[in-house]
Amino acid sequence: MAVQRKLGRPTDQRIAMLRNLTTSLLENGKIETTVTRAKEVRSTAEKMITLGKTNTLHTRRQAMSYITKEDVVKKVFDEIAPKYADRNGGYTRIIKIGPRRGDAAEMCIIELV
Repeated sequence: MAVQRKLGRPTDQRIAMLRNLTTSLLENGKIETTVTRAKEVRSTAEKMITLGKTNTLHTRRQAMSYITKEDVVKKVFDEIAPKYADRNGGYTRIIKIGPRRGDAAEMCIIELV
């Protein structure tokens, strides 16, 4: 059973933050964030790409219910998912880039492989 991290936020704020981070990752291809946030975003981003591999109306609506921008959903189904058609998971890579100045939080770049 997967334990979800709380990330020091109330449930609604945490869900909103993860939706925004996932949308940004799929829109831009890579984002810079903390390691713990990246590990949470990785699972949702990979689920969205897996949905994109099955291009039906139902899976599009499932993706639309999570991803906040319509054009990003279109990009997932038209560009990103076909690129990973022959790959079974492991669509993202996390690269640690050292501590953040200010609070020394461990930072990383999460990107689509």
